[in-house]
Amino acid sequence: MSRELTRKEKTAIRSLVVTWCANYDREYGCLPLDSDCYMLGKCWTGSYCRYFRESVLPLDPALEVALMSEGPRPDFKICPVCGGPVPPDRRQAYCSAACAKKAHRRQQREYMRKKRGASVDN
Repeated sequence: MSRELTRKEKTAIRSLVVTWCANYDREYGCLPLDSDCYMLGKCWTGSYCRYFRESVLPLDPALEVALMSEGPRPDFKICPVCGGPVPPDRRQAYCSAACAKKAHRRQQREYMRKKRGASVDN
């Protein structure tokens, strides 16, 4: 079942194709097809360029999940550290292990500040 792409998804696809696709050339379009790139005019989910699906789309995991999942687009949470997308897993709070580590360090720093501040007052 296909659905219409959102404006953000179309923009993300265009950005990925122009930046990372090895088959795309600004002057000629898609080099193997010798015409305009199929992915730049994409409006619906469903069939994708094989090279885009296998090589370019994995560079944006949030977009990959949104495009490859069946049904409506999943709502992503926002990472409290960097603002990036977090998959809608109930247990995952951060987008990556690096963000989780930063948040843990921040929490430990605040804890130690409170602990030192309480011992100074006594």
